[in-house]
Amino acid sequence: MVRLGLIGCGRIGRVHADSITVHPRAELARVVDPFESSAREVGEKFAAPWSTDVEAVIDDPAIDAVVVASPTPTHVDLLIRAVRTGKAVLCEKPIDLDIARVDACSAEIGALTDRVMLGFNRRFDPSFADIRSRVEAGEIGTLEQLTIISRDPAPPPATYVATSGGLFRDMTIHDFDMARFFLGDVVEVSASGANLVSSEIAEAGDIDTAVVVLRGAGGALCSITNSRRAAFGYDQRLEAFGARGMLTAGNQLPTSVRFSGADSTEVAPPYHNFFLDRYTPAYRAELDAFVTGVEPGSTFSPGFADGRAALVLADAANESLRTGASVKVGP
Repeated sequence: MVRLGLIGCGRIGRVHADSITVHPRAELARVVDPFESSAREVGEKFAAPWSTDVEAVIDDPAIDAVVVASPTPTHVDLLIRAVRTGKAVLCEKPIDLDIARVDACSAEIGALTDRVMLGFNRRFDPSFADIRSRVEAGEIGTLEQLTIISRDPAPPPATYVATSGGLFRDMTIHDFDMARFFLGDVVEVSASGANLVSSEIAEAGDIDTAVVVLRGAGGALCSITNSRRAAFGYDQRLEAFGARGMLTAGNQLPTSVRFSGADSTEVAPPYHNFFLDRYTPAYRAELDAFVTGVEPGSTFSPGFADGRAALVLADAANESLRTGASVKVGP
């Protein structure tokens, strides 16, 4: 049994608490949050000891690993402190909003970056993972084009946008990691953006709509389409196109029931309208991969380097948006 500590009891922390609780080889040993009400609520809901003191998790030798689900500015410090006590860490994305801080963190912990797993849960989505394994097996021949569509049902609050790091670091970073999952190294980034959804997002100096084109080292192209609004629900689709065919993953619905009548046919229920509904299986598979990695003391994937690489692409997209030019990306 792997004993896990959870740092951060906000929305994403509760997702991880649920995944840990239902896992047969994991135990939620303690939860902590600086806000007592949040720590108590999660602790009581998931029957785990709770505290407002982070040292209660980091310094406890009986806890094998920690999940860092706290706000982004706290990630680097918590990550460093946890790995230095010998604990493995599952850290939510991004490691930090500043690539210099990410590099300083890497230099400080050295080889201990191998004990860090990044929370790019979409790699573990059953449909996306199946397409990737079939692409790797050569089913569609050489991958030539990858299309990723990711649109939120509604824009986030302005208070969230103000500290998010912007669309590319906050939202598109998942898609950057998915692109690398399929393409490997990315060598060129071209981004266009607009404000078509929310005046509050524009006032915060961010964009709410974007199209990004990436070029992989092997020549394959990837297009990413993002919007902070989709009237029909959480829009999450992927297409891999190659010399011998195409593999696609469409949006998911709560059930497969369809209605047909005199005025309409094949009427379906709405798509999932929340990331938790859409990606619960992915979060649980991610937690399973983390637990499996902790048990033998192995390294993790996606790891620290994947977190850094996705942030590099986000920064390149911001530069391309600012300059209007394609941006070359090095190792």
